[in-house]
Amino acid sequence: MIILANDGIDQAGKEALESAGCTVLTAHIPQQELAAFIRDHKVQGLLVRSATTVRRELIDECPGIRFVGRGGVGIDNIDAEYARSKGIEVFNTPASSSRSVAELVMALLFASVRSIYSSGGKMPTQGATAFSALKKEYSKGSEVAGKTLGIIGFGRIGQALAGYALGCGMKVLVNDPSQKTSHVAVILDGLGEVTVPVKYVGLDELLSQSDFISLHVPKQKDGSAVLGSAELSRVKKGVVLVNTSRGGVIEESALTEALDRGHVARACLDVFVNEPSPDAALLAHAGVIATPHIGASTAEAQERIGLEIAENVRRIMGLNA
Repeated sequence: MIILANDGIDQAGKEALESAGCTVLTAHIPQQELAAFIRDHKVQGLLVRSATTVRRELIDECPGIRFVGRGGVGIDNIDAEYARSKGIEVFNTPASSSRSVAELVMALLFASVRSIYSSGGKMPTQGATAFSALKKEYSKGSEVAGKTLGIIGFGRIGQALAGYALGCGMKVLVNDPSQKTSHVAVILDGLGEVTVPVKYVGLDELLSQSDFISLHVPKQKDGSAVLGSAELSRVKKGVVLVNTSRGGVIEESALTEALDRGHVARACLDVFVNEPSPDAALLAHAGVIATPHIGASTAEAQERIGLEIAENVRRIMGLNA
């Protein structure tokens, strides 16, 4: 079986696929050249992350494809239902990156309350000449302990985040009508897992009571934002918003307006509308901490993703029996 890992794959996953008898191609093929490459090289399996889209046009042009695998959680860059209607298996790796994304959220929360992003940016140019002034400018940080984190979407990433937040002494509110998880695990070194009950609330209560809000939901099927202007008007004044899920689940124009008037104190964004060409004005906003879609970009997560992909391919090839 010839497999194209168009957005790359960890070496451990590549080796696992090769040990199963697969040929793994890792050159990145531009989107407009992808269909021809797949046909010319008789590719049977296509692996993507977020940079490559697999729409029905590509599916129709590549009848030899047996499966499409997404290295990550969501599959909104794949026309999954259409692919399955053509007999193509579609899978993702939902468990592999949860911890890494949750840790990025916590890093962004700490950065937001201690001004690490802005103060760290000034130190190379002003630290030697204006040290005392900078110390005074950034002297009003705050702690996350005792504050309330609202988590919208409580799948694997949301649950991992809750574990970290509870371990830091935060209160956690959850909004997700589809989830039934009643407890989350807080992992304590030397003590193992401690289970803590989950408090589910309606969206309005979460918005009004949370000091921090983190979103972990897919794009809405109708394309609408989860947090638009109406929802942002109901958040607690001074809230910090974090989005590491998908660009567009927070309406960017409404977010900019809420930041401008100070109702939202800060927005920490790892994902954007129109990636990989996000809105430059949003990136430059004084109230925004921005990272370039690196939620799952840890060595540990990428190794787990690669191995989970290999296990799925072995299953498809009938090699797991």
